[in-house]
Amino acid sequence: MAFPSDEPGYPGTAFPLEPFDASFGIPVRPRKFQSRIWLHLVLLLLTIGSTTIAGALHYHSFISEFSPQPIPLRWSLLLQGFWYSGTLLGILGAHEMGHYLLCRRYNVDASLPYFIPMPPLIFLTGTLGAVIKIREAFPSRRVLFDIGVAGPIAGFVVLVPALFYGMTLSNVVPEPTQGSVLYLGEPLLFKLATLTMIGPIREGYTVNIHPMVFAAWFGMLATALNLLPFGQLDGGHITYATLGRWSTPISIATVGSAVAMTFVSMSWLVMTLMMLVMLATLGPRHPRVIDEHEPVGLERNLLAVFALIMFILCFTPVPIQLQDLVGTR
Repeated sequence: MAFPSDEPGYPGTAFPLEPFDASFGIPVRPRKFQSRIWLHLVLLLLTIGSTTIAGALHYHSFISEFSPQPIPLRWSLLLQGFWYSGTLLGILGAHEMGHYLLCRRYNVDASLPYFIPMPPLIFLTGTLGAVIKIREAFPSRRVLFDIGVAGPIAGFVVLVPALFYGMTLSNVVPEPTQGSVLYLGEPLLFKLATLTMIGPIREGYTVNIHPMVFAAWFGMLATALNLLPFGQLDGGHITYATLGRWSTPISIATVGSAVAMTFVSMSWLVMTLMMLVMLATLGPRHPRVIDEHEPVGLERNLLAVFALIMFILCFTPVPIQLQDLVGTR
């Protein structure tokens, strides 16, 4: 804390101003971890609503089993929507609280999670995820690493059992031969869960995934995107904490790779545009921490390898593909 000084030897010294308590004659430092609870609750409730409606629509698709005969929508499906919304918000909430609790541990000022609701008829997920706002510089590379890696690990711990259990609720049905079908890319972890819980899939058949699996799939996608070694994403924090100045060319290469991936799948477009905006507004360099010279140590380097393994298990080059099957068989 800095104080204005009248002592000899400090002529003309400038100090940052702080809130001043006139009753005691001392500066008052603002309290950390202050949040507008009402705003976080409103966003959470809206996201519960949007994801539950999205979950009801996913459950309706699940019970239809690609049948050409339409099944009427019923209000009772809203209750089934919690399979999806509860799982998804559990994964996203665990991810953000992993960051937040480590911020509390290291006394790095941060907000509670902001959940982001989206119209379920436009966005299949009913949400764009959740974020926290960190309000001050990280004190060291170790602290930066711990806060950055805590979120993906916490979300991963929740999504893995949800994925495997959700597979037991899924079923195998004949592949559709008409209409428009949305195919989800299958990360390695998804393939492992399918093989373990269902077994090999015969030719001409496909897995009709339960909404809980779709929530876990979106959790895998969010984990993989957050672990991209770019800028101020979680992967960017981890890369800067472990590799220092090498994180800048890695970050630029990541953006270039994302641009190239848009030619493979248009589902990369939103993430690529977001990274380009961040690159233009924040620059390619990660913000410096206060103590640049503290080494992260062997244990954290091993955790960085685990984060890379999580990325490989959750990544898919073509996340979503819409295919028109009209006239095919």
